[in-house]
Amino acid sequence: MTGAAKHPKIVAVYGSPRRKGNTATLLKKAVNGAQDGGARVEEIVLRDLKMSPCLEIYGCNKAGECLLKDDFQKARDLILASQGLILASPVFFYTVSAHTKILMDRFQSLWVKKYWVEQNRRDQQTFNRKGLFIAAGATKGKKLFDGILLSLRYFFEVIDMELWKALLYRGLDFEGDVLKHPQYLDEAYQAGKEFAEALSHGSKI
Repeated sequence: MTGAAKHPKIVAVYGSPRRKGNTATLLKKAVNGAQDGGARVEEIVLRDLKMSPCLEIYGCNKAGECLLKDDFQKARDLILASQGLILASPVFFYTVSAHTKILMDRFQSLWVKKYWVEQNRRDQQTFNRKGLFIAAGATKGKKLFDGILLSLRYFFEVIDMELWKALLYRGLDFEGDVLKHPQYLDEAYQAGKEFAEALSHGSKI
């Protein structure tokens, strides 16, 4: 998609198993910011979806379409039709939550479509859309987000998206911990607003 979108469409994906956990609270702030920045935001709560993990049966190797029919198709179509994605997940064993990983793994069908069926070349790929990522982890380890960001990079590549910004927060474990850090909430709101504005005014979105 070329040119700027006056009211860009953003999909916000809640990857936390807790409805009112720290990650969900941060994402809600980012969503509010994006809406105030002029974006239309569609929200997806992964824990509410009926979505099987990838079964690696490679039924997608003919046309790039997953043979498993469930809520994945709806989530996929919303994400692919958006100009921007806000994805939020807590850190589980130095990667994303199971709910988030299932979504990412099911996009293997799109990887097959791009690189096997259509035989696109990675060195000629252009990223026409942008993503904002939010993660919250309990520990303060220096490498806490290394694994997540690597997985995210390749996931975003499959959906023709570049990482616009990542908000990475340590030391958040129990529900409500983020409320002790109002600066995190302010940062998430501001990032959401700036994200919407970037999509609205970007020359290549």
